[in-house]
Amino acid sequence: MIKSKFTIVTFYQFKKIDDILKIKNELVHFCKFNKIKGTIILAGEGINGTLAGVYESIIKFESHLLNLGFANHNPKYSHSKFMPFFRLKVRDKKEIVTLRSKNVDPENITGKKIKPKDWNNLISDKKTILIDLRNNFEVEMGTFKNSLNPNTKSFTDFKSYLKNNLNKAKDKKIAMFCTGGIRCEKMSSYMIKKGFKDVNQLDGGILNYFEKISHDSSLWNGECFVFDNRVSVKNELKEGTYYLCHACRYPISQDMLKSKKYEKGISCPNCYGKISESKKQSLKDRSKQISIAKKKGLYSPYIKQTVNDL
Repeated sequence: MIKSKFTIVTFYQFKKIDDILKIKNELVHFCKFNKIKGTIILAGEGINGTLAGVYESIIKFESHLLNLGFANHNPKYSHSKFMPFFRLKVRDKKEIVTLRSKNVDPENITGKKIKPKDWNNLISDKKTILIDLRNNFEVEMGTFKNSLNPNTKSFTDFKSYLKNNLNKAKDKKIAMFCTGGIRCEKMSSYMIKKGFKDVNQLDGGILNYFEKISHDSSLWNGECFVFDNRVSVKNELKEGTYYLCHACRYPISQDMLKSKKYEKGISCPNCYGKISESKKQSLKDRSKQISIAKKKGLYSPYIKQTVNDL
């Protein structure tokens, strides 16, 4: 039952915002009043966010966004037994997804959006150049078969990859994908401005593909990183098997849990030996406090909450 779980909504819209502070204050007040947690990023170019709350609160939030003028915010929904966020964060930044280029206009110019039902045919065409726009650690967790991995550490790195590897492919058919679609919106605009003639993007991203395409028909291999405490999801939006390292925020696979370099709440193979003693002690203190809170039945934002705990 949906009402026994938290509803998670991811959304974004490229739309010019003049009074960011006013919208920020309204969103903070609304979310706190309705016990919604998650992250919202606001910038002059638009809004981007992932939030979670009880079903009724998320539906109210959707209406609130419409009232604020975000009529095309591309919502995608999933559900979780536990609250996937510790707190609410509403931030204003220079960009809702950082590219550091003025040569973009994603509000008006983007690539062709390909529905999930048509995506398999497009990427099965040998003439299609398939590109995973996500960062390297995300690609390592899962991707589409035969996709190119640009091996980027940040979204801005893709500009260099494009210049060095795809500059002669401006007449080729390009297909791109990312988690929810926002990175593709911005990069496709950038590429079109750079002269690429046939730029396609997975509509709604991987999450929309997972929702619409059955496991048996899926061309996806592995899991998909998500920016909340679920860490990863699989085909049909089932929760994944990864954990998150509290020290370095790196996703931990089941195999990494078996490593001698993994210590719950303290370190993982990715950060082992790189953490200062003061940071390590702080993490140990935090783990101890969480353990005490669990035993005493006390509230802690770091203890998994169900709908019944609200």
